[in-house]
Amino acid sequence: MYSGKLVFSQFISHFPKYEFKKCVDRYRGNYRVRTFSCWDQFLCMAFAQLTSRPSLRSTVNILHARKNRLYHMGFRGPISLSTLADANENRDWRIYADYAQVLINIAKNICRRDKFELRISETVYALDSSTIDLCLNLFPWAKFRKTKSAIKLHTLLNIRTHIPDFMEITDGKYHDVNILDVLIPEAGSFYVMDRAYNDFSRLYQFHILGAFFVLRAKRNMNFRRIYSHQVDKSTGLKWDQTIKLTGSKTAHYYPEHLRRIGYYDSTNERHFTFITNNFAHEALLITQLFKSRWQIELFFKWIKQHLRIKTFFGTSENAVKTQIWIAVCVYILAAILKERMKLDISLYTFLDILSVSTFDEVDILQLVTKNQISAIEGVSRNQLNLFDF
Repeated sequence: MYSGKLVFSQFISHFPKYEFKKCVDRYRGNYRVRTFSCWDQFLCMAFAQLTSRPSLRSTVNILHARKNRLYHMGFRGPISLSTLADANENRDWRIYADYAQVLINIAKNICRRDKFELRISETVYALDSSTIDLCLNLFPWAKFRKTKSAIKLHTLLNIRTHIPDFMEITDGKYHDVNILDVLIPEAGSFYVMDRAYNDFSRLYQFHILGAFFVLRAKRNMNFRRIYSHQVDKSTGLKWDQTIKLTGSKTAHYYPEHLRRIGYYDSTNERHFTFITNNFAHEALLITQLFKSRWQIELFFKWIKQHLRIKTFFGTSENAVKTQIWIAVCVYILAAILKERMKLDISLYTFLDILSVSTFDEVDILQLVTKNQISAIEGVSRNQLNLFDF
């Protein structure tokens, strides 16, 4: 029988604590803090995420019920509801945002990249945002509409690994296209986007920096056809054209040639028109790249279902962002741990097992493999399988 660490303690032991300390020191998170450190706050919120606690009070009550286990779980200070709430309100959320980026950089080097169905050597990113609706009376800082508030979670998802390479949280009125000013394009990579990011001055910066983009064209785009390439219409392709923009402003914003590809989806009976600055790959591959953008929609749906980022423990901007970034940290570490242990189960199943075993004294690998995982998988077969790396 395993008599070592608790499951929760084993899980958090994979967090690089030295990197966490550097993030805390960067923003002086522990300045004048005597007992309840940023690490204790992080552990409380991570525990709430793992066990799907509905509130801070519920989180604190569960931890108090197991006081004799808190030291072995990694806590070094006393836990109280008011202290935890104050920490979420006042301690800089950028501590946890920076730490999430540290974990993302680790995950990028660990998670497997061999399940991408398209034969393309370049890195492929999908860029999109998801809106989380909030109550206007409780979250007046999150400006969106006259009758309600909202925040946006802007995400750049690596299609190969399903790991977000970049995330940004803004209020609901922040337009999606403005996030292109924050991104630093990676030369040689593909950025797949929807129609909302159709801004030619910003896209031209991607082109100058050597990055490729694929996005849907606007219906009122003014252009002149330079050349038409031959296509196999049996594949759904309608045209493959080299064009030049002729709009009074767009011709100035993007002076180079673009590629315009038409495609008909017979399954859904829909017509699509794509534009890209890549002329090397086949037209059909470009359309398939855009189809892979659907992975980011599944990503948003998955995290909203399985992470606590739709209901919040605090109402201030700092508390909301702290909760979201710690949720991202938990998700990224679970993906890293799943990869390190080479577990052949979905991330949902893995987190489900951890959620009911946090106080058990059993090795995580043994916990996952000793039962009939196939039976567990059968119960949740209708769950999203996005994270089956």
